[in-house]
Amino acid sequence: MHLKQLSWLAAALAISGCAADYLNNYDTVTLASGDANRTNQLLQTVDPYNPNSNNTHIEGDGARSVAVVQQYKSGPGGGGYKGNCATPGDTAADGSSCGGRAASVRPGGALGP
Repeated sequence: MHLKQLSWLAAALAISGCAADYLNNYDTVTLASGDANRTNQLLQTVDPYNPNSNNTHIEGDGARSVAVVQQYKSGPGGGGYKGNCATPGDTAADGSSCGGRAASVRPGGALGP
């Protein structure tokens, strides 16, 4: 008799665990997600005019920007490329001419000294 009551209790617990989320009737993908209806409403709201679009005066200093770019390209030591083949006219470690292997010629390569 004790085994029969225990099996009924196990069956009741197994069935009741499946129904908890189903009976809540949430409109979200998971219980942890936000308000999906409000998110969709905000995404589909049409705002044809941004007030900041009339601002044509963009703050910036051209000479300073050029200096920053040149400093960035020269590297942290300020000495430029440290290898043997900075430019096509340089000589490689094996004594041959660098040519197309030079860093200044390759896409994304460093600038020569």
